[in-house]
Amino acid sequence: MATLPTGFFGDGDAHELAPKTYFLPSFANAAAFLTSEGVVLVDCGHEMFGGKILEGLRRHTDAPVHTIVLTHGHVDHAFGVAAFDEEARAAGRPRPRRVAHRLVPDRFARYQKMRGLNEHINRVQFGVPVRFPDFYPEIDLTYDDHLALTIGGESFELFHGRGETDDATWVWAPSRGAVCAGDFFIGCSPNCGNPQKVQRYPDEWAKALRAMADKRPRLLLPGHGPAISGEEEAQTALVETAEYLQSLVDETLARMNRGERGATIARDVSPPEHLTKRPYLEPLYDRPEFIVRNLLRLHGGWWNGNPAELLPAREDALAKEIAGLAGGVSALVARGRELLDKDLGMACHLAEWAALAAPDDRDALSFKRDAFTARAAIEPSLMARNIFVRAAAEAADALAKLV
Repeated sequence: MATLPTGFFGDGDAHELAPKTYFLPSFANAAAFLTSEGVVLVDCGHEMFGGKILEGLRRHTDAPVHTIVLTHGHVDHAFGVAAFDEEARAAGRPRPRRVAHRLVPDRFARYQKMRGLNEHINRVQFGVPVRFPDFYPEIDLTYDDHLALTIGGESFELFHGRGETDDATWVWAPSRGAVCAGDFFIGCSPNCGNPQKVQRYPDEWAKALRAMADKRPRLLLPGHGPAISGEEEAQTALVETAEYLQSLVDETLARMNRGERGATIARDVSPPEHLTKRPYLEPLYDRPEFIVRNLLRLHGGWWNGNPAELLPAREDALAKEIAGLAGGVSALVARGRELLDKDLGMACHLAEWAALAAPDDRDALSFKRDAFTARAAIEPSLMARNIFVRAAAEAADALAKLV
């Protein structure tokens, strides 16, 4: 089973990649630039890891944090502010200024409205208990498309783009030759199709990556995963990630314009083979099929093109009908077990139908548990794998409750 590579996450310790330029890998990375007015920090981690990022920074400098730029409003990037605020209070200084795109406060408002759903989604996606924050950082300065900050005589340029989120910022530090990409670059296939979360924007994402490449950075500091040093290396990573996304966009839209069914498009469209071998484009978190489905939703609505699924029958009623036609739930289970080593995707369909048709049947539940456990074991994408793990666990829990 493929997993996110060793070194993909860090402990918040600071690595000086260039003079006074620090990379702080954590669950979500941060970057720090030491200026004559203090530290410019790009992202500050999850609330659980903000203190670790601060500790890592303090091993290298005791300069006050002047400004925190948030690349977007996700909890793993924006909620570590408490540690930095507390340090400032203890020192009798104003807390660091917070800068972000104008849509970040709107995201926080949506989080307040949908806290329960977001906790549920993230429990499934990461396979661990997740508590969504009950506080939201106040933003001191917002911008629309572009903002140039001058701090300590240096320029830090903020650019808005829509990618994983609609509130995303990437940062160009020209005197350091550094791009802070936020989640536009994460060290593996872009998180641009997440099946449980809100709309992402692959075409605009590719445009933002090309704009970063136009700066010819010597350092590419990503929102997740390892930093990339060297102008040629950074250029290649940015351009190829843009090409990866653009290829999916172009082929998907061409097929949509020909009137093909969404399910067919999602099945058949894939990125160029030479790009799938790149270490920073492996499908370790998201999958290209999910990106295609997100494009279908963005440009064509939620219907997959199958007329029977426009106003479908109830799932459990459909499953019972299929089981009856097959000769009973036991026939579905028997055939599904035959397919476990031949066609695991089809076996999972049969497992889900069997469990829906007979939710109190031990053989059906055991088969569902085994089928989705097997599916998870070979799935490289973390988010897909954990959805399969959750399905297997639900079946196991239902089994345990049977008398």
